Amino acid sequence: MSEPLPGMGLFAPHTPVEPRPSSVVILYRRAHSGVEVFWVKRERALAFAGGFYAFPGGKLDKDDHEVPVQGAQGEEAALRSAAARELFEEAGVLLAEGASALSPETLEEGRAALLAGTAKWSEWLVRHSLSLRAEDLKPAGRWVTPPAIPVRFDTRFYLVELPEGAAASIIPGELTEGAWIRPEDALSRWSDGTALLHPPAQHALQVLSEFTDEADARAKLCTPPYCPGYVAQRIEFQRGVRVVALETPTLPPATHTNAYVLGTGDLLIVDPGSSDVKQYAKLLSLVSGLKAEGARPVAVVLTHHHGDHVGGAFAVKERLGIPLWCHARTADRLDFPVERLLEDGEVLNLDGPMVQRWHVLHTPGHARGHLCLVDSRSKAAIVGDMVASVGSIVIDPPEGNMVDYLTQLKRLRDWPVTTLYPAHGSPVPDGPGKLNEYLRHRAQREALILEAVPATGATLAEVVATAYADTPPLLHPVAERSALASLEKLVAEGRVREESFTWFRVGA
Repeated sequence: MSEPLPGMGLFAPHTPVEPRPSSVVILYRRAHSGVEVFWVKRERALAFAGGFYAFPGGKLDKDDHEVPVQGAQGEEAALRSAAARELFEEAGVLLAEGASALSPETLEEGRAALLAGTAKWSEWLVRHSLSLRAEDLKPAGRWVTPPAIPVRFDTRFYLVELPEGAAASIIPGELTEGAWIRPEDALSRWSDGTALLHPPAQHALQVLSEFTDEADARAKLCTPPYCPGYVAQRIEFQRGVRVVALETPTLPPATHTNAYVLGTGDLLIVDPGSSDVKQYAKLLSLVSGLKAEGARPVAVVLTHHHGDHVGGAFAVKERLGIPLWCHARTADRLDFPVERLLEDGEVLNLDGPMVQRWHVLHTPGHARGHLCLVDSRSKAAIVGDMVASVGSIVIDPPEGNMVDYLTQLKRLRDWPVTTLYPAHGSPVPDGPGKLNEYLRHRAQREALILEAVPATGATLAEVVATAYADTPPLLHPVAERSALASLEKLVAEGRVREESFTWFRVGA
C-alpha cells in the first residue's frame, strides 16, 4: 500500500464485519504414547486461512437449522449439526446414531453428494434413519476472528474421539492434505514455520500434547489464555512471529497495518504504524506480557518511511526505552532520531529459547529505503509493502521505481523465501507463488499500458483510462502513480518517449 494521495478523501473509521457462526471438530484417537489428532491443510487459494493447517469445520448452512439434535435446541443444535456435517464432508467420519449400519458405498456416495451440493444434509439423514446426539459432540471452546480480518467467524469447537471402526480421510478440493499427527510433532512443525496455525489450532495442539483424559482436555480447551471475549490477543502464526493489526489511514481496501513482534527472547518490533494511542497500546500490551515472561525488547525496526508504517514508531520506542533501526533512506525522511542505520546483508541475531537470525534485505522500489527481513531458519519473510494479501502495492514516482521493484520481487522469490508476512492482510504461505503472481500481473499491466500509448501521443490520464479500464474510476488517481512508474520504465527501455507530459510509443 502507500500513504494517502492528496485529495483522495477515501478514509473512514474501520467497521468490523459481523462474524458468521461456524463449527469445528477436533478429532482425536488414542495412540501408544498419548493421542493423535486429524488435521487438514486448506487449499492455498481459499480466501480465509488458505494454506493453513486446521481441523475439519466450516460455517453454518441454512439446512443445519432443520436437523434435530437429541439434547440440544436452537442454535446449539444447529452448531452441532454443522459440526457433524463438516466432519463427514471433510474427514469422512459420520458421527450419527445408526451410522454403523451403513455400507462403505452408501457413506461414500452420501459424502460425495453433500460435497457436490446434490443432497441436503437434513434429508439425507432422514433417508438413512440417522439421528444426531448432542452428547457425541462435546464443547471444546469458542473463538471469534479478530475485528481486523475482513472474513470473520464465531466458531464453536467440539472434541470428538474417533468412533470405533471409522476412518478419516480427505477428498482433495478445498483441502489439500489430511493426516493423523502427534500434537507434539504438529507443534514442532509450527515452530519450524512449515505448518502455519491460527491461535485456536495452536492452543488445541498444545492442550492435546499433554492429554491425560478427555474431561481435563475439554476444560483446558474451553479456557484459553489471552482470549477476552473469545478473541485472541496473541496471534503467532509460527513460533516467534507475532502480529498485531493496527488501524491506520492506509489505502483501501486495507484498513490496518500489521505490526510484527519477532523473537522468542530478544524481541524486534516491526512497523508500529498507528499514531492512535488506542491502537499502539495493543502492541505495547503484548510486549508487556512477553516482558513479564522474560522476553527483552531490543529495537523498533521500520520497513520504510510511509505514514501507515511509522505513525506510532516514536511513541513505542520511547515507551519501551529502545532504539529505532531502519535504512538510511528511511531515516532521512523521518522527523525523529534513528539510532542505527541498517544495510543490505546485515544479520540481526535474536537470542532466546529458539534463536532467530533475520537477514536484512534492502528492497527499494516501493520506497527507496524499503527493507525486508528473512529468517535464516524458516526462510519466512517480513515483507512490508513488497506484496499485500489485501489490495495491491502502489509504485509512486519519484520515491517509487518500477525497475527496482521488479528486481526486488525476483530477488525475494529466488532467495528463496517461504511464508510472506505482509504489512496488509494475512500471511501468504506460498511466498514464491505470490511473488510470481505479482511479476505476471505487473507484466500484463505493462503490456496494457504500452498498448494504450499511441504513436500520436496520450496523456497520463488517457493512458490510465484505457489500461485500467478494469479499475473503478475512484481509484484512478492511485493507478496513475503506478502507471507513471511503468511509463518511466518503458522510456528507459526506449519503447516510449515523453514530451511535455505526453507519452508516445516508439516504433509503433
